[in-house]
Amino acid sequence: MNRRSFLASSAAGAAAAASLTAARAAETLRPPGETGVPDWHPERLPLGPLPDSRYPDKHIEAIDPKRFKGSPGTGAVERVATGFRWAEGPAYFRAGRYLVFSDLPNNRIMRLLEDDGHLSVFRTPSMNANGNTVDRQGRLVTCEHSGRRVTRTELDGTITVIADSYNGKKLNSPNDVVVASDGTIWFTDPTYGIKGNYEGLKEPQEQEKHNVYRVDPSSGDIRVVVDDFVQPNGLTFSPDEKRLYIIDTGVSEGGPAHIRAFDVDLAAGKLSGGKVFIDDYKPATTDGMRCDVEGNIWCSMGWGDPKEDGVRCYAPNAELIGKIHLPETCANLTFGGLLRNRLYMCATSSVYALYVNTQGAMTP
Repeated sequence: MNRRSFLASSAAGAAAAASLTAARAAETLRPPGETGVPDWHPERLPLGPLPDSRYPDKHIEAIDPKRFKGSPGTGAVERVATGFRWAEGPAYFRAGRYLVFSDLPNNRIMRLLEDDGHLSVFRTPSMNANGNTVDRQGRLVTCEHSGRRVTRTELDGTITVIADSYNGKKLNSPNDVVVASDGTIWFTDPTYGIKGNYEGLKEPQEQEKHNVYRVDPSSGDIRVVVDDFVQPNGLTFSPDEKRLYIIDTGVSEGGPAHIRAFDVDLAAGKLSGGKVFIDDYKPATTDGMRCDVEGNIWCSMGWGDPKEDGVRCYAPNAELIGKIHLPETCANLTFGGLLRNRLYMCATSSVYALYVNTQGAMTP
């Protein structure tokens, strides 16, 4: 059995329906009431390098050329998939050489094969999946907005619920997730998925606060590790797992737009500190982030300032060292490829990719 046949047979048990859905995706995702071809339709957004690309690519801005590893020199930003309503939560599977990511409002998770660019539906409905990551056993861990839970897809395709409540009350709408080297699962729980019926389902809020949680996979114990965020969002560990960076997108509630850095006691499962680490990007907003092996933080960017649509890269001392400019607001990103040197960026209707001159940290 070849690799594609294996993937198709093991993904979710509905390969034929998934292929049909994927084949029709570009035609079915047109905003209602519009005539002609929307700006984000594949006919307007062709795959491949962005327009006017040449080496060195003008979309890659090295503010500090010595420290910013945004390109190997002969690399360019490429659009590798398009036709989505809101692309989010990329996660890369090295064993199968494919990327999965959420098409949040369309209630599905997509899969993109790296070798030939084949795009298909991995799971639908996805319970309005948002953030995804891969644990050390190669299993998909997902935050579900309408499910109001965090789940794990086992290697046989079954789904295990990691967390769906705390102190007897439903979670808000888990947003993003990381898995530490000891197997513990850390996730954020803002309220975006219960505010309306676009990103999830409009439902009453049961948790008084918007917490960050840690789950022990062995015991199932769930505990609050931070409870003073307005809207906790993306998060990532430093390569040595001594720091956990967490984004607050509370600007959507009239609050802050910044990244905080916490000291991590992994054995005790506790965080301390939590001072503001980066807050120089307003009126733009960051949503998701990852670290490279040198501890640099790569974070999505957009919303408030179209000139900032794309990705920013900060050194471990919080200095801005580089940018990647995209034609759409970027929501989240991850490092992929067999060498973890392929940066995948989920940006509104499309997924973009770039070979970089560094590697993503082993910690998701």
